[in-house]
Amino acid sequence: MEHAYRYLVVGGGMTGDAVCQGIRQVDPDGEVGLVGEEPHPPYKRPPLTKGLWSGGAEEKIWRATKDLDVDLRLGRRIVEIDPANRRAADDAGEEYGYEKLILATGGTPRRIGQDGDVVYFRTLDDYRRVRTLSDNGARFVVIGGGFIGSEIAASLRGQGRDVTMVFPEPGVGWRTFPGDLSRAVTEYYRDKGVEVLAESLVESVDGGRVTLQNGRVLEADAVVAGLGIQPNVELAASAGLPVEDGIVVDDHARVEGVDGVFAAGDVARFPIAALGRSGRVEHEDHANNHGRLAGVNAAGGDQVYDRLPFFYSDLFDLGYEAVGDLDSRQSTVEVWLEPARKGVVAFVDGDSRPRGVLLWNVWDRVDAARELIAAGAPVGEAEVGALAG
Repeated sequence: MEHAYRYLVVGGGMTGDAVCQGIRQVDPDGEVGLVGEEPHPPYKRPPLTKGLWSGGAEEKIWRATKDLDVDLRLGRRIVEIDPANRRAADDAGEEYGYEKLILATGGTPRRIGQDGDVVYFRTLDDYRRVRTLSDNGARFVVIGGGFIGSEIAASLRGQGRDVTMVFPEPGVGWRTFPGDLSRAVTEYYRDKGVEVLAESLVESVDGGRVTLQNGRVLEADAVVAGLGIQPNVELAASAGLPVEDGIVVDDHARVEGVDGVFAAGDVARFPIAALGRSGRVEHEDHANNHGRLAGVNAAGGDQVYDRLPFFYSDLFDLGYEAVGDLDSRQSTVEVWLEPARKGVVAFVDGDSRPRGVLLWNVWDRVDAARELIAAGAPVGEAEVGALAG
């Protein structure tokens, strides 16, 4: 069976929904087909590690993609694209014709070697599985001390569960936070009752039995991993599209050299104007805004993506917003109103120019932080402190 659309959106996540929104801003009538691997229509992903654990209602996570008059082809995976002939095929053998193709294929969770029954936390079904285990009183091992690992560990502990965190770095958020802050957050997690095993590597997982490389064995009812994602570029690469840690696009979200093909969200490697380089961003703000722009431009618009995306997190009763490059290997200018509880950290280059800003329990200052980065001038404590209010 063949389906014909003006726009074919490959990917059923937040980015795919945002693409459809962008299309409808320009073209209210063109046929839109969205093919997604999950059986669910698009939904908001951040509540899976945040709001749903603190009383948020699951029915509020759904994006209203169907209301945009989109043909949702769910539980299907596009396995082949032919940009020259504007055709695609899915894993059920159905074929698709299109005028414009927008790739929003996202990423796949990174895995460990011997992984047993590890839940690689990424989807709504993962949340439901872990939530049921938690509601039944399960003991958890969480592998990973980064963005997802730290959030799910805090959420599970907030439910009163026994939680052990395991990761190879010296502290929670070590690759992102300055060393002193990472150490303080690690002790904060311990104070909250989380057993934190830093600088520890997993050798194998067998059911709920986790063996570390140092020989220690952890017994749990469930193992959850948050190890980041790898961009799903195989489809693009097999079609000869430019790939370099993501699908390479220009500042209009277009795949250069291939007419009528766009890519957006987690999978897209795009020019980051404020930082003078290209890169990928895997957070909600980028998914929504880059996806929408890709949809607008696929439908005939001419918008330039010059946004510096931001991200945010909640860790027990701590929280932060951040924008730009946060890399703990960079030098920092830090102003703390309360050590490790409220302050601003600017990550700076060798000329003291800000490349990223961490707003730690400081709110509604993202736009000002963006302006500071875009200005490209050296900063000191006075400029950074001004962001703290």
